[in-house]
Amino acid sequence: MAYIEIDQNQQTHTAVVLPSVMSKPTFSDAESKLAEAIGLARAINLDVSYTEIVRLREVKPATYFSKGFLDRVKPIFETKQIDLLVVDASLTPIQQRNLEKALKIKVIDRTALILEIFGERAQTKEGKLQVELAHLTYQRSRLVRSWTHLERQRGGAGFLGGPGETQIELDRRIIDDKIVRIKKELEKVKKTRELQRSARKKIPYPVVALVGYTNAGKSTLFNFLSSAGVFAENLLFATLDPTMRRINLPSGKEIILSDTVGFISDLPHELIMSFRATLEEVLEADVVVHVRDMSNPDNSLQKKDVLNVLHNLGLKNIENDHNYIEVLNKTDLLSDEDKGYLRETTARSENSVAASAITGEGTQTLLQMIDKKLSAKFQNIETTINAADGKLIAWIYKNAEVLSSDIQEEHLILCLRADAATVSRLKNKARIKTLD
Repeated sequence: MAYIEIDQNQQTHTAVVLPSVMSKPTFSDAESKLAEAIGLARAINLDVSYTEIVRLREVKPATYFSKGFLDRVKPIFETKQIDLLVVDASLTPIQQRNLEKALKIKVIDRTALILEIFGERAQTKEGKLQVELAHLTYQRSRLVRSWTHLERQRGGAGFLGGPGETQIELDRRIIDDKIVRIKKELEKVKKTRELQRSARKKIPYPVVALVGYTNAGKSTLFNFLSSAGVFAENLLFATLDPTMRRINLPSGKEIILSDTVGFISDLPHELIMSFRATLEEVLEADVVVHVRDMSNPDNSLQKKDVLNVLHNLGLKNIENDHNYIEVLNKTDLLSDEDKGYLRETTARSENSVAASAITGEGTQTLLQMIDKKLSAKFQNIETTINAADGKLIAWIYKNAEVLSSDIQEEHLILCLRADAATVSRLKNKARIKTLD
């Protein structure tokens, strides 16, 4: 599903440029941003032949860059046989069209590049629908650059139909119709997810959601904990489609572990809205595990970007929430000194753990931490059941902590410590009374 018409079967020589307005980030910040943009380009096998951080005094409304820059790079692009320019910024349709005219090559911006990656990675029907919706929303505003026949008019129906609609109006209407259709299909997906969540609440198992910046190691950690075999590579946006697996905690308690799409700085608005149905799994989670790549020098900025997205989803001030855990991942890539410092600082924390999803270091501590977080939600109850119901008694001993037991005639009275999920399930099986 390629949206910007890049031929993946042929080598595409690509130039990646990062515009940096003088008053904005430092050079080191710009270098990190450029490295991320190069990673995005390589994520879809583009051959990056030229890169540059472009200092701008001002953004030109017509071409974004100055005429001097365009005159300077045009012969460089010709010499290096560049046929695609990636601008790591948001371009207007006019700027994109004018740049293509001036440089005689295809030009795309950051949003289009991320859309291309998402289009290639999506595997499930839901993922493909979400990407297509984001693409159509993006494409609708850019019809002006894509067509040469857009001002041509079609005649109205019958003799009194009037001048009819221009081609651009027709194309826009076609896109609008597709958007409406996809939104209806995604609404069905949303309802299906709500039914699945309702079903889980009836079973139910606590849900633990893995979130984090793209390429932070979420899927590798997910695979290590669940043996799921989810696609996990050193690539940006290696995972798009959410995956869930049931795993056991050290206490024996079962939970559902959810792997989600990675976040990124300046994530296009179209994608946030399109993937909202998927990200709602995070909103419903009992524990949110934020996986961070501590080998990345920009991990603090990446953390801020992730927290901003979670904030926009409705999880305000989640960092201070009791059910939030940070996994300081990729310790296997750190120096002994840095690794020692992380271990020392996390040893005193109830909300963070130094770990490596590759070696397994810290993963047992993580599971114990999740166990403890979920146990904090436990409540003391009393239940009276038939003493001959061996199946129910075995289930209670497996899913709850039995504080005391007493037999009265044919009934067994148990005082239990259980979480909300277990209490909810037990209500359907026996009479219960909450204890102070």
